[in-house]
Amino acid sequence: MSKSQRDKGARGEREVVALLKEAGYDLARRGHQMYSRGGEYNADVMGLPGIHIEVKRTNSFRLWDALAQAKADCGSRKPTVWHRKDDCEWVVIMRAEDWLELYRAWEAANGAV
Repeated sequence: MSKSQRDKGARGEREVVALLKEAGYDLARRGHQMYSRGGEYNADVMGLPGIHIEVKRTNSFRLWDALAQAKADCGSRKPTVWHRKDDCEWVVIMRAEDWLELYRAWEAANGAV
């Protein structure tokens, strides 16, 4: 990976941290970048309990590779991939089963039917 790619990735991580802090998640921070081989404690961004955040700030996004990396590193947390390409908004990608679990919890908390 080139220095410019690493720098763009780090900028993406800082963007996600800023997005989360703006939304009120003050504990959001970049993960421990010292673990180059991945693993449960190697999320790109930390601060959402139960959620593993893998950040991809690239124009040439490889969905299944990114999701496989998040799944391999998530441990007991829900794997998510946060992606943004140039001139686009951030999107969050996650497994349907995890999304449904989170949505059911939201429904229960909000009395939705």
